[in-house]
Amino acid sequence: MDAVNVTADAEEFTCNAYFVDGAASTLVDAGTMPGVVDVVAEHADDLDRVILTHQHHDHVGELDAVLDAFDAELYAYGDHPRRDHALADGDEVSIGDETAEVVYTPGHAADHVSLVAETALFSGDVVVYNDGAFDDGSFGRTDMAGQSRERLVESLRELLDRLPDSVESLYAGHGDAFHADPGGDAVRDVIERALARAERREPKYPEE
Repeated sequence: MDAVNVTADAEEFTCNAYFVDGAASTLVDAGTMPGVVDVVAEHADDLDRVILTHQHHDHVGELDAVLDAFDAELYAYGDHPRRDHALADGDEVSIGDETAEVVYTPGHAADHVSLVAETALFSGDVVVYNDGAFDDGSFGRTDMAGQSRERLVESLRELLDRLPDSVESLYAGHGDAFHADPGGDAVRDVIERALARAERREPKYPEE
């Protein structure tokens, strides 16, 4: 699967928003970058759907603009006034030319889901490859209201249980994407490293 980070050139704080072309052209999260609609339009004339990993502001700031520009359908776990399809754990949803399983992964956010496709994992903020706190396997912050380190640890374990060996790319809400190389780390190794760090229950950032 080829996912394009359409917010890569953002000058403001935003999540990574990933566009995937194919039979079901999809944007995973919308980000907060003004002009993201124009970037998506550079890659496709139409957008079938937007799928949210969760509804923190940095993931939905430009959501209305994207939905209005493309008349796309919205898939989300949590309630949203423009939601067309409610996601639930175990659902299947098309992304590009692949089918992804919806895995409920709270801890960073109560409405957080991850999308596990045949070759790619869209992990939102539950697990990231690098984020300034840790390299090669990190996890979303859990020190703010409504967040839980214990629940995030459970979510990482659930992801590992439901991750097929065919997944070779990790597309996270922040930091760099990760692509496995033969003989090197696999996506599973990155998640296992993030889990081990989260299980220490130590503050991720000095201010926690």
